[in-house]
Amino acid sequence: MNKKLAVVALGGNALLRGNEKGTIEEQNRNSEETLVNLIYLIKEGYNLVISHGNGPQVGNILMRNDAGFEKYDIAPMPLDICVADSQGGIAYMIERTLKNILKQHGIEKNVISIITQVVVDKNDTAFQNPTKRVGKIYTKAQADELAQGKGWIFKQNTKDSDGWRRVVPSPKPIEIMNQKIIENLVREGNIVIASGGGGIPVYYDQNGMIQPLEAVIDKDSASSLLASNIKADEFYILTDVPFVYADYNKPTQRILEFLDAADTKKYLAEGTFGEGNMSPKIIAALNFVENGGGKSVITEAKKLEDRSVGTRITLNY
Repeated sequence: MNKKLAVVALGGNALLRGNEKGTIEEQNRNSEETLVNLIYLIKEGYNLVISHGNGPQVGNILMRNDAGFEKYDIAPMPLDICVADSQGGIAYMIERTLKNILKQHGIEKNVISIITQVVVDKNDTAFQNPTKRVGKIYTKAQADELAQGKGWIFKQNTKDSDGWRRVVPSPKPIEIMNQKIIENLVREGNIVIASGGGGIPVYYDQNGMIQPLEAVIDKDSASSLLASNIKADEFYILTDVPFVYADYNKPTQRILEFLDAADTKKYLAEGTFGEGNMSPKIIAALNFVENGGGKSVITEAKKLEDRSVGTRITLNY
């Protein structure tokens, strides 16, 4: 029997919530609460690739960089290494937790983690306009000193008018390295964890050598590209709301349960989804169905088994 292949993108808060310190106990509990919901898809016969966000975790790694350098003169690592660190740590937690959940449900499956590099264009316009905030909040004086000493770019933090945060480019992913291996492994029935945090951003130099970049890649965009390239049937984005809403948190708020490509583009152009972080998810979901995918679903992890919940995006109604 040909099983359906689904790519499931876990939100950055799947392991670490915004109001938590990030202890291992908190992350273990959160990962179990999130991953147990995937048993539904596994029992339905899906082969799965799991991707994940890393926003809170890589931010903490960068702060550890700062603290270690300031107090103990420990050499700070560049952003690509920090992303790789977060990929390895998060994938380990997902792999171990999911293996335990599978055992509890009497399911025998391999769970395999792949540290994933993602190729971007080093001339992407994102490098001229860094927008992704990373790391700790600094005072204006600290930010100015770091900008002069390290060449970092800072923007005023929207949540704290007195704080400044480093911003880095977020270029478009153009190639997922080892995607054929990922596809082969998942089609053999293994659960694969890949493209974590959007992947480690790299580019090919004039000699065809792989070089790192100081950037971060949008997780949903990279997951959508991976899903398209391995010919997945369905693409799931698990977030903290059960549906996509038009005019979210406004008196005119309404649920959008079914969307085709044309309506999705119209709503995006009209700014119906507001600022926030929902628009990149919708664009990623749209890209998947426009590149041959059958269906994208944006929903809350705990609602995955409820077929009456979730926004479904298809090419046509």
